[in-house]
Amino acid sequence: MSNQKSMVSPHPSEHQTKESQPLITRSGSQLLVEALQQEDVDFIFGYPGGAVLPLYDTFYDGKIKHILARHEQGATHAAEGYARVSGKTGVVVVTSGPGATNAITGITDAYSDSLPLVVFTGQVATPGIGKDAFQEADLLSMTTPITKHNYQVKKIEDIPRIVHEAFHLANTGRKGPVVIDFPKDMGVLKTDVELTKDINIPGYEVNNNPNKEDINKLIYMIKEAKKPLILAGAGINHSKSNHLLTEFVTRHQIPTVTTLLGLGAVPYHHPLFLGMGGMHGSYASNMALTNCDLLINLGSRFDDRLASKPDAFAPNAKVVHVDIDPSEINKVINTDLGIVADCKHVLENLCHEQVLTSSHEEWNDYCINNKSNYPFKYDENDKNFCKPQKAIEYIGKVTNGNAIVTTDVGQHQMWTAQFYPFKNYGQWVTSGGLGTMGFGIPSAIGAQLAEPEKTVVCFVGDGGFQMTNQEMALLPEYGLNVKIVLINNGTLGMVKQWQDKFFNKRFSHSVFNDQPDFMKMAEAYGIKGFLIDSPDKLESSIDEAFAYHGPALIEVRISPIEPVNPMVPSGKSNHEMEGY
Repeated sequence: MSNQKSMVSPHPSEHQTKESQPLITRSGSQLLVEALQQEDVDFIFGYPGGAVLPLYDTFYDGKIKHILARHEQGATHAAEGYARVSGKTGVVVVTSGPGATNAITGITDAYSDSLPLVVFTGQVATPGIGKDAFQEADLLSMTTPITKHNYQVKKIEDIPRIVHEAFHLANTGRKGPVVIDFPKDMGVLKTDVELTKDINIPGYEVNNNPNKEDINKLIYMIKEAKKPLILAGAGINHSKSNHLLTEFVTRHQIPTVTTLLGLGAVPYHHPLFLGMGGMHGSYASNMALTNCDLLINLGSRFDDRLASKPDAFAPNAKVVHVDIDPSEINKVINTDLGIVADCKHVLENLCHEQVLTSSHEEWNDYCINNKSNYPFKYDENDKNFCKPQKAIEYIGKVTNGNAIVTTDVGQHQMWTAQFYPFKNYGQWVTSGGLGTMGFGIPSAIGAQLAEPEKTVVCFVGDGGFQMTNQEMALLPEYGLNVKIVLINNGTLGMVKQWQDKFFNKRFSHSVFNDQPDFMKMAEAYGIKGFLIDSPDKLESSIDEAFAYHGPALIEVRISPIEPVNPMVPSGKSNHEMEGY
C-alpha cells in the first residue's frame, strides 16, 4: 500500500472516545474470528494460501479448531458431513482463485441437498480486484447460481453484519450455502466496530407454520382416502421430525415410502415402511406410488430419480406437497394441495388435531404383501465373489443399525440405501442431488468430528475412492475411528451398468485397466487394511475390522458385473421397473 500509515499492528488496542468509553480496535481477521465465535462455530475446515494469510495468522491462536483438509473439495465435503450430522452450519475457509474454484463442487453439492455452509473465499486485495491479479477469480459471479446468497466484503465495518446474516441465511428456511468473498486487505485493516446480533434482510421471509385452512383440507383428504401413502423426503430429516412421523404413521396405519435422502424418516424395520422409491427403489414402494389415491409428500423435491416420468407419476392420486421452499410446489408434479411450511410443524398440527381415516386394510395388505413377496434380494450362493449387499447387510447387524453412514456415489450408494437398516435422522450422509463422486471419505471426517463417540462407516467405490482418498491422512491425524468400506469391482460400476443396458455393452472407459494396491495405500496413510477377496472371509474379516480401535480400510472384492436391481429405466414410469 502507498499509504504506510494504514498498515497497523494486528494486536487489539484501546483508545478513548469523547465519552471516555474504551473501544476495542482489532483487525478484520480478528473481528471475523470473534464473529465466528459468536455463532458458536466448533470447526473451520480449510486450506491456506496467499490471499487468506491474514486470516490464518489469526487462526494461529487456536480460538476455533481448524481442520486442515488436503484439497478444497475435501474441505467443503467434510463441512457438509459435519453440517448434516450436527445440524449446525459448516464453515470453510479457502484461498482465492484455484482454492476457491476447487471448493465450488462442494458448494454446489450443499446447495442441491440443502445443507447449511458458510464458505469464506479469499480474494486478492481490493485495489487488485478486476485486474487479473495473481490467483484472482470472480467468485461472486461463479457462486451466484449455487448459493442462497453471496457477499464480498468491501468495508471492514461490515464484517460483523455480513457474518451474522450469512449464518442466519444458511441455517433457516430451506438451508443452503452462503459464500463470503474476503479481500486480503480486509483482514489487515483495523476497526473499532462491535459485533452484532441484529438481522435486517428485506425480502427474506421464512414461513415455518402452516395455515389452519390447509391443515383442515389435509385432514379432510386423509379421511376420504382409501389408499393413502406418505412420501418422506429429506425435509423430515432436516426438521428432525422422524419420531413425529413414525407416531403419525403408526397411529393411522399409513404405508410410507422415502426418497434416497429421506431414509431414516421412519425406522427401516417399521412394518409400514415400504423402502425407498424411484429408480432403484423397492417393488412395494413403486407400486404404492403408482396405485395410491392420496400421496402426502413431506419434504421431497419430486426429482427425476423418483419421478422419472412426471406425467405418469402417481396417476390415480390427489397430491399433497409440504415443502419449506415455495418454489418447489408445482415445479415438477401438479399438486392438489401445496403447503409451504416446515414438515415438523405440519406433523405437530396433525398430532394435535382429530384425524380420522377411512378403513384401508385392503390397501395396507396389498402394500405389505408386495414388501414381503418382492424384497431387495441378491444371489447368496456365489462361491467366487463377495456380495456387496451381504457385506452392507452384515455391517448393519454388527452396528445394530445405529452407525452414521456416509457414501460416495454409484452402485455401492444404492446398495447401501437398499440394505442398511437406518433408524433416524443424522445417520445418512450422501450426495443426492448433485451425485458427487469423492463425497464419501471427506464427509465421513466431518460426520465423525460432529459425533466423536458414534461409529462412522463410509462406503465407497473404487472410482470415487481415488478422487478424494488423500483425505484419509486426516483420520490418524485427528484420531478419527472411521471404517472405510471399499466396494471394489475394478470398474465405474454404475456407468458400466448403464452402458450394458443402454449402449449395447460398449464399455467406453468404464473399466480400469489397472488399480493401485489399496492395502498399501492404507498403510502409507497409517490406516489398518483388511482385504476381503473371498466370500468365506466376509463376516470374520468385518468382525475383526469393527473390533479394531482406529481407522480402517476394508476392501471388499466383488464381481465386475454385479448390477443394482431393481431398476426403473430413465424416462419410464415407476411401475415399469425391471429386475425385481
